Amino acid sequence: MNQPAFPTLRVTRDRGVVKVVIDNPPVNVLSLAMMADLMTLLITLREDETAQVVVFESADPEFFIAHVDMTLVDDEDAAADPTAGAPAGLNVFQALGEALRTQPQVTIVKLAGMARGGGAEFVAAADMSFAAIGRAGLGQMEVLGGIVPGGGGTQYLLNRAGRNRALEIVLGAELFDAQTAERYGWVNRALPADEIDAFVDRFARNIADLPDGAIAAVKSALPPQDMATGMLREHEAWASQFARPAAEKRLRGALAAGAQTRDGERRLEQLLRSVAL
Repeated sequence: MNQPAFPTLRVTRDRGVVKVVIDNPPVNVLSLAMMADLMTLLITLREDETAQVVVFESADPEFFIAHVDMTLVDDEDAAADPTAGAPAGLNVFQALGEALRTQPQVTIVKLAGMARGGGAEFVAAADMSFAAIGRAGLGQMEVLGGIVPGGGGTQYLLNRAGRNRALEIVLGAELFDAQTAERYGWVNRALPADEIDAFVDRFARNIADLPDGAIAAVKSALPPQDMATGMLREHEAWASQFARPAAEKRLRGALAAGAQTRDGERRLEQLLRSVAL
């Protein structure tokens, strides 16, 4: 099946395995262009019966998906109607996560760098995620910018980690290493960095080689949880905070202090806390 070209993604195939390499320099921010590429790809693959497994990884060894593009604070269209183009009951950020979470193929994230905010939400929305020890990092740092996770993060964490640990992750706003994320249920497994490529490649190939109908049958028996009510609560909480002057001030301050540069992203939580002082 022919696929469109994607400016922020590199897509290749090996029989039933589709490999998606995220490539949006300098730090793989989840821009509107990347969201559009990912949504188009997922929608295209929904009709592709030859695709069995979709593996997401990054071209950047340090960053998987940094977070949602903070410069959207200056996008009047995005601020005016954050639900534009999204399914009923979802904002555009939630729509991406839900498209991934309900994909008919098996979706796997190979996390060998950092994923915060919308990037961490993407990781949690996939069917399975595997993280490289010593290299992977996960964080929901939105509260440091005066907002809350708005792309499904609260609901995915509630489902994966439980309420007490979800509160710790969201309110603590720290970067979690691979082994702690595994213990909390945020990822399936933490693996040595020099073993993760071979493991994910073998695992994806084994699933793609299953008999016809097996994947669909298993996913039918293990359906994704209905999160519609929770998503609405999350969006209302996110929108109410995003409308406050403090959120805009902190996001602009973070950009001025170096957010979305490589150096700034390496110490993002510290940077955001300094802006709040």
